[in-house]
Amino acid sequence: MVAKVAIVTGANSGMGLETTIGLVNKNIKVIMLCRSKIRGEAALQKVKAITGKENVDLMLCDLSSIKSIDDFVATFFSKYHHLDLLINNAGVVTIKRQETVDGFEMMLGVNHLGHFHLTNQLLEALKASATARIVIVSSGAHKWGKIDFADPFFKKGFNVAKGYGRSKLANLLFMKGLHERLTHTNVTVNALHPGAVATNIGVDRETGFGGKVVKLLVPFFKTAEQGAETAIYLATSADVDGISGEYYIDKKKAHVSKRASDPQLIEHFWRWSIEQTTINDNI
Repeated sequence: MVAKVAIVTGANSGMGLETTIGLVNKNIKVIMLCRSKIRGEAALQKVKAITGKENVDLMLCDLSSIKSIDDFVATFFSKYHHLDLLINNAGVVTIKRQETVDGFEMMLGVNHLGHFHLTNQLLEALKASATARIVIVSSGAHKWGKIDFADPFFKKGFNVAKGYGRSKLANLLFMKGLHERLTHTNVTVNALHPGAVATNIGVDRETGFGGKVVKLLVPFFKTAEQGAETAIYLATSADVDGISGEYYIDKKKAHVSKRASDPQLIEHFWRWSIEQTTINDNI
């Protein structure tokens, strides 16, 4: 029997770390996809210490760089022949407008375009699995998100709430578009809103700015472990065998906004994302 293999993006902290622990405890081989070698290695040792298991590996990838994603994918295919689970968990919040090395606004670049490119590049490995699942961490913030194709990267009027909402709407448009393209394959894709979770998202990694605010809010938020529960459920539960194209909150199906289910917007946004990441739409 071939062991199941999973990739969890943003696995070194928060929900990504808890999702990794949950999957490793289910005897799934987890590749922790992290940007920082130092933080990744520390998290890897923590997972091994908590679970007492060795079925976990660390691989480096910066989702804000198309080249870094391509390099990771090449390395992955040199070591693995199939992929059973892809958990698109990593996410960033930037208080001030920032750009990726490819010129994308950072939140849309990492939260959507990086994962869009990564997922498309890994589809061959997912299809090589008997049954594969893709899980996308979105947010209820998608409900106020809007896509402006004239200014997708907020060259004008950047606002952190609008930017985050746009990136989370993008997650759901991607999920819906991918679902349509994976019909009649062995791969399913679903998305989730984890709830308000106390993690380090929104905290500047270099300066620590925002950390005090997070600490103040902790008593009112879910823990990272609680936030990871629905992702683990969608990745492993027999309840969702064969289910695809759905959005979940607290392990239950939920409704998305009208924008997130607009067929024309879904298709237009897919084509736009293809243009940005310059890959072939050959699914």
